[in-house]
Amino acid sequence: MRAKLIMITSITMMLVACGGISVSKLPSLSAYKMEINQGNMITSEMRRKLKVDMTKPQVQAVVGTPLINDAFHSDHWDFVYRLEKDGKLIERQRMTLYFENERLARIDDSNMPVLPAVIAPIKVE
Repeated sequence: MRAKLIMITSITMMLVACGGISVSKLPSLSAYKMEINQGNMITSEMRRKLKVDMTKPQVQAVVGTPLINDAFHSDHWDFVYRLEKDGKLIERQRMTLYFENERLARIDDSNMPVLPAVIAPIKVE
């Protein structure tokens, strides 16, 4: 009998103590949203290396291959890059390279913000 009374009193005290906590004071829990990089990031250094009249292999050595090879429009390459963080679009860039006779004829980078060059990794000894 005494044990039941102690247990009921303990449970009542715990419930009273928890009554002062409001839901707004509890930390909000949400799913982790990772940073998502999609596409080919073109830095300003890579863009400066592109010159009209370069061959396709030379262009490919500078900026890499486009993610999508369009069989119907092999005379131009589209490079698209998107960065999403916490489910929100942070950055988007697009560059189109036009070729004539397998040589770079025109660069359309009007929709591309200028990105800093990637810093080379430091060698650790």
